[in-house]
Amino acid sequence: MGMFTSFDINASGMTAERYRMDIISENVANANTTRTEDGSPYRRKVVVFEEKNSQTPFHQVLNKATDRYSGTGVKVTGVYEDQWTEGNMVYDPSHPDADENGYVMYPNVNIVTEMTNLIDASRAYQANATAFEASKSIATTGLNMLNG
Repeated sequence: MGMFTSFDINASGMTAERYRMDIISENVANANTTRTEDGSPYRRKVVVFEEKNSQTPFHQVLNKATDRYSGTGVKVTGVYEDQWTEGNMVYDPSHPDADENGYVMYPNVNIVTEMTNLIDASRAYQANATAFEASKSIATTGLNMLNG
């Protein structure tokens, strides 16, 4: 592994987690949006990551005899609407988006879940930042030894 590979790995992790936090913030901001451009309630969005520059399946990498595999970071493969969670039906006949029975379909955003995901993403970001600082310290120490 090269000296800057660890920087790339940690930086890609920080970038991906920052993007995830942005999407979670969008979900929280739209928790009460009952009508979007297409007339339906807002749908919660989910970020999906995968290994960056993966050229072989994971099981093939593990089976390599050299056992010298090192990762190259993470990338965002997409942001998808949560289609597996139902929205919340709330009785509010005075709401402009209420149906004929007085029910309003609210987004499938659960604030507790979103805040838990936000804490998870921020901790993952901080872990990558800490690893980045450790790599930087190791590199600095090594360079100082050469000047020594």
